[in-house]
Amino acid sequence: MQALAATPKPQSQTSDTLQSPSIRIAYFIMVHHKPEIFKAMFSKIYARDQFYLIHIDRKAKAEVTEEIQLYLTQFPNAYILESMNIVSGGFSMIQAELNAMEYLLNVSKDWDYFINLSGEDYPLKSQHIIRQFLTINNGKNYLFYYDQKFYRPDTLQRIQNHFTELTHKISSLIYKREFMEGVTPYIGGKWFIFTRETCMFLINNKRVIDFEDYYLHTLLPAESFFQTVLMNTIFKDIIVNDDKRAFIEKTFFNKNLYNNHLIRSLKVKNQLFIRKINAKTNENILNYINESYDLPLAEVDEIERELKRDDRDNN
Repeated sequence: MQALAATPKPQSQTSDTLQSPSIRIAYFIMVHHKPEIFKAMFSKIYARDQFYLIHIDRKAKAEVTEEIQLYLTQFPNAYILESMNIVSGGFSMIQAELNAMEYLLNVSKDWDYFINLSGEDYPLKSQHIIRQFLTINNGKNYLFYYDQKFYRPDTLQRIQNHFTELTHKISSLIYKREFMEGVTPYIGGKWFIFTRETCMFLINNKRVIDFEDYYLHTLLPAESFFQTVLMNTIFKDIIVNDDKRAFIEKTFFNKNLYNNHLIRSLKVKNQLFIRKINAKTNENILNYINESYDLPLAEVDEIERELKRDDRDNN
């Protein structure tokens, strides 16, 4: 398999040439295994004038933690967040992200956007292009959201039932409860791009604590907490219904057809990152990512797309 292009030490020439004023990004990366994939991704998103906060899951093997910690010592603008035990389906992932926002807000005032990534994500475009995109669209948040009652009623038990996060799993002892009064529940995905002002609101607004208290005992809150909080406030007016991520799915049949379809999709969309890169990723996909890395984003009229989405949803 051809590896994604990476250098032993992160390069920052392209981002160094960005003309001021330019958006600066604070990245939060959650890792629990596969340090080599993490390092390949980090080498691509690194720039000396940005900020990087890494969380290594407490369950990670000691050798994984040590390798990542040692690797990060060479970068003065990379920080390590105190490890938590992240339980799949629990509130701990949200808590780690809120902790990360608070940490980075205290580290510096010189960043404009917060982007969360996993250790298996990879940038589809250079930092120059990503920062240029955010500079042009400064002030917008990016995450997927849907009205949960209307579009995903099958998932309402996640918030109507009371769940408890244990050390390694979610408790199956559940009971029903009323949802938050006057609040419309939303659902979407785990990945987002938030403005600094949005992070400040999420950390400092007392109303958000009510959402935290409720979603602490829900199932898979990482797919609904931020959507519900922001869509029930004035922040709903600056959300673009798109997390800017492509996703590589596991396929067992028609793999070539799927890979070709994914590449065609990447050509016409303006996603910034791709998820689930690993040693088994198809070479044609890897080749396309490498070849298109410095090419401009596809032009997508996001306002027109939102209007079309609204028209479709209302019909």
